[in-house]
Amino acid sequence: MSAKQPDMLAEIFRMQSLLNDYVFAKRDIRDGEGNTLTMQKLVELGESEAAKGPNTETNQWLANYLSALDDESRELREELLWKWWSKDSLDMQNIRVEIVDQLHFWVSLALTSGMDAEKVYDLYLQKNQVNLERQDQDYSKATKDESDNLNIK
Repeated sequence: MSAKQPDMLAEIFRMQSLLNDYVFAKRDIRDGEGNTLTMQKLVELGESEAAKGPNTETNQWLANYLSALDDESRELREELLWKWWSKDSLDMQNIRVEIVDQLHFWVSLALTSGMDAEKVYDLYLQKNQVNLERQDQDYSKATKDESDNLNIK
């Protein structure tokens, strides 16, 4: 009998949380109380009402991870070929690595916002349904209405 495969998305989230905790400890990154920062602490801060302002650790780390994600997106963009006259070839191996680099920071954003793999999956299902309905309704700038997102929780 073969071993049960782990939930791959949940495993990615677990591993990213451990990696972030390792980086916080190795780089001596502290929270507002002077303790080594952890992903659990970031989640707790994000769930508290005190974390809702622009000068909070939650906002700072969401901005940090988004900046890193932006940078990885730029690196991926630089791997793509735009000179239609060029004889260059795509480096698919490096493109895949850049996409995984993006995933690292995307998962960190999700974790910092208090989402685990299950919550991401749940929200994805809901948003996917909204997107399908928008396609059926010929969604466009003229008909754009974000009210359909309000029921996604």
